[in-house]
Amino acid sequence: MATVAPAATPILEARGLSRSFGNVRALDDADFDIYPGEVVALIGDNGAGKSTMVKALSGSLAVDTGEILFDGTAVDLDSPTVAAELGIETVFQDLTLAPHLNAQQNMFLGRELPAKGPLGRLGFLDVSTMRKQSQDALDELGATVRSLTVPVGSMSGGQQQAIAIARAVAWAKGVVFLDEPTAALGVVQTRNVLDTIRRVADRGVAVVFISHSMPHVMEVADRVQVLRMGKRVATLDAKNTTMEELVGAMTGATTGATR
Repeated sequence: MATVAPAATPILEARGLSRSFGNVRALDDADFDIYPGEVVALIGDNGAGKSTMVKALSGSLAVDTGEILFDGTAVDLDSPTVAAELGIETVFQDLTLAPHLNAQQNMFLGRELPAKGPLGRLGFLDVSTMRKQSQDALDELGATVRSLTVPVGSMSGGQQQAIAIARAVAWAKGVVFLDEPTAALGVVQTRNVLDTIRRVADRGVAVVFISHSMPHVMEVADRVQVLRMGKRVATLDAKNTTMEELVGAMTGATTGATR
């Protein structure tokens, strides 16, 4: 695991976020922060607020109160498009792929490359470049996809997961959120994803890793932030904590841990 030299300012920070759904308080004055080139694992039991936090920080969900800062400046993340313009990419558990499009089309959805010269002005696309860059992104992940030209809806869950992760990693410039990225993967692909997380962080991109797998969390994270009942209840240095301490923070057996 790489040692991250702390930057002066978090690349992404949440201060006092609250969000309710009817009578359910999904986030309750919750905080979060991550620095450039850092891997932060966001953990918590089911219903702790992880998904709500990720949606709020990726522009997919408005909060009732609180402030979000990007590189020290308050921002209004009112859509995923705004988040993407800042360099924030997200892989949700439901992947958000277009099943009728192929891998290449999904990789460049909304970011299509026009053909060079007059053909581009007529609306033609640079298919060969997009195909090559898509293949390069999948190769970096170590992923095997049956074909770049068949609809992703006909592929296995593991192949779809690989495409979604490769797309996010390829476009992320500031922060990438990976929500249970290894859930549908086999042993080899899981190893590739964990290695890719470290490579992405090494190039200065912050990685938020949401997982129920404590061994994966301990292996890949620099810090671990724990949510419970909509609040951040602990922030721990991954190399100086134990699995028992993480579980204790999640369940409430230990409280107030920060180091």
